Amino acid sequence: MQKVIIRETQNPSILKFEFPDFITKSQNFEFKNIDETAQSPLAKQLFYLPFVKTVYISGNFIAIEKFSIVEWHEVKELVAEQIETFVDKGGKILNTEDSDNKKIPVTVYSETTPNPSVMKFVASKMLTKTAVECKNIDDSAVSPLAKELFRFPFVKEVFIDENYVSISKYEIADWIEITQEIRSFIKTYIEEGKTIIDETQIVKTANHEKQQEAYFDKLDAISQQIINILEEYVKPAVQSDGGNIAFQSYDEKEKRVKVILQGACSGCPSSTFTLKSGIENMLKEMLHDQEIKVEAVNG
Repeated sequence: MQKVIIRETQNPSILKFEFPDFITKSQNFEFKNIDETAQSPLAKQLFYLPFVKTVYISGNFIAIEKFSIVEWHEVKELVAEQIETFVDKGGKILNTEDSDNKKIPVTVYSETTPNPSVMKFVASKMLTKTAVECKNIDDSAVSPLAKELFRFPFVKEVFIDENYVSISKYEIADWIEITQEIRSFIKTYIEEGKTIIDETQIVKTANHEKQQEAYFDKLDAISQQIINILEEYVKPAVQSDGGNIAFQSYDEKEKRVKVILQGACSGCPSSTFTLKSGIENMLKEMLHDQEIKVEAVNG
């Protein structure tokens, strides 16, 4: 009988189920829903569990991210037993012929951003549900793709969100000289099925904590309104420019909203104007409070 070992990860929503031997040697797989599981009969089976959010297969383990409707201590033994039973009955973890011979068809195109130091590379598939910002190679443990990009001497920072990668460059190179090289590299990397974001390595930093539903529920009503406004009206606009904005805090006494600028927004010459003339005015109008002030903690 195949015995799997259950291991915790730095992300409390994700557990690893390790096998004694490698189940895949050259590729990593990420399945975000049952429609993506053509390459993995086991992943398809796991998605019938209502709490399974994402399935990762790499090396000698299967990692599973759960929805918050259950706690791992309630279901982890059940999941381990289901994996063991599936394998013992001859079920395939991966359709090896498909995974070895087929590349993932993907297109990648580049877009300029309001920040002249940043170029946005947009893929035809979802890359991550969790925004990740890597300021240098030491920050890139969470993203093997970012780590590889930092091997280019002109790459300064990497920001990955949804279906795009924003890259900040040093001044040693012009975009006209390097854009095609980066675009081709990202396209090949994705097509080869390599890991873009290793969700098991996401450290529970304060910024990551703020992306979770449990954090939102603990906030006061005004802070919740601010987050909803940012999510609905502001984020789509800044994401289209290769950036992101994240709520940091709201001080009720000072009427001060603090936000974090990421990707192309970080260090952008027009970010101050956007904050004051755009976001601040929007919050004043929608919250019916002309004393609201907005500032970027990293602006």
